[in-house]
Amino acid sequence: MGTFKNIEEARSYFSDDRFATDNGITLDELDDTHAVTSLVLAARHRNAFGGVMGGAIFTLADFAFAALTNDRGKVVVAQQVSINFLSAAKGERLVATARYRKDGRSSCVVNVDVVDDAGREIAQFVGTGFKLKAQ
Repeated sequence: MGTFKNIEEARSYFSDDRFATDNGITLDELDDTHAVTSLVLAARHRNAFGGVMGGAIFTLADFAFAALTNDRGKVVVAQQVSINFLSAAKGERLVATARYRKDGRSSCVVNVDVVDDAGREIAQFVGTGFKLKAQ
């Protein structure tokens, strides 16, 4: 790991990401190459038609992006992001896995894949991060 000594330290730091954590998103894995976040779906994550809200899926992916990029000693903020919704979630749980596509001196590009526990590909998120300063 980079900034954080272990997953517990990372979870403690990111517990202040209240929108994500208050909505049930957890940080499951973090190392130099990837971050994994997950969400057990509940009624509060669904829209009027019973589908999972796009905002819930986006927040899950964004949290994985944040965990991965802020474990390198610099504060990283999203400069540009996009998300493609691929399929409706059928499972009970969503999992987002973030991996670096590029990790440069002042910016980074991260791919985040979101799947459900039924094996369906739910969304693909691409984020460009800007590195502000050392933490």
